[in-house]
This record gives sequence, structure tokens and C-alpha cells, in this order.
Amino acid sequence: MNQIFNKRITGVFVLVTVNKSGQQSEISVEEMNAMKYMVEEEKVARDVYYYLDGLWNARVFSNIKQSEERHMQVIKSLLDAYNITYKLSEKQGIFYNIELQKLYDELIEKGKKSLYDAFEVGKQIELTDIADLEDAIEKTEDDYIKQVYNNLLAASQNHLKAFNRQLSRY
Repeated sequence: MNQIFNKRITGVFVLVTVNKSGQQSEISVEEMNAMKYMVEEEKVARDVYYYLDGLWNARVFSNIKQSEERHMQVIKSLLDAYNITYKLSEKQGIFYNIELQKLYDELIEKGKKSLYDAFEVGKQIELTDIADLEDAIEKTEDDYIKQVYNNLLAASQNHLKAFNRQLSRY
């Protein structure tokens, strides 16, 4: 049976989880919130790329939207491993985080203007992902979380290169 305990350590709340294999892990509320944010941020990327692929039919969006779906699944697995509940809308373009909803709406508006602008949107998404992942890596001590984030970081860096290649053709 999975158990979750909260305890207060030097003024910081820490979530103590006992995962399915019986190992105890401690992660902060900040780490937990970062994971919840990351899964929805990956959804923003996926949903924007789905939209832009349908609008512009550019292979880069088709390829990367599939990768973003896998990123979402990886973070969902991470949340599940730590027994963290989260909300994620099944509807494309709908987000619980108000900031991410606003970001999605702005990216869609910009990406509609031209294919060049759509590639700029891809670049912006990946730069944002990279910055947020680097920040999350810096703020966690958990090796498993760091490993997952580092893998996602490498993928986002590759996506950024793909969008920069597209932009260099203009």
C-alpha cells in the first residue's frame, strides 16, 4: 500500500513518499510543484505543435509533437512514481495553469502569422523548456528526478537545433 506523509523540517514542507517498491523518498513541495508544472508545460508544447503541424504541414512539427507526447508520458510516470496527484486536461489547448494557458494562446496567435513565425514559436517553446528544466534540475537533490530532467533537457536542446535549422533557411 502506498503511503504519503508530510513532515516539517526546518520550516520547509517535505513530501515523504513510499513508492510501490517500498522505497522511501523525500521531495519538497517545490519539487512536487515543478513536476506538476513540467507535465503541463510539455502539454503546451505538444498542443502547439499539433496545431502548427495541422496549419503548416511542416515535418519538424510532426516529428517534435510526437516527442512532446513522450515527454508528457515520462513526467506522468515520474509523478506516479512519487504518488503525486495532478490535473491535466484531456482537451487540446486547455490548461489548468493560467500562465500556461496564456502562453499557449499567445504562441498560437504568433504561429498563425507565417511559417517563419511558427518556427520562431518552436524556438521559443524549446528555450522556455530548457530554462525551466535547468531551473528544476538545480532545485532538486533527487538523482532520479535529475536523470529524468536531464534526458528531457537533451531532447529539448535537439528540438531547438531543429528549429534553428529551419530558421536559418530564411
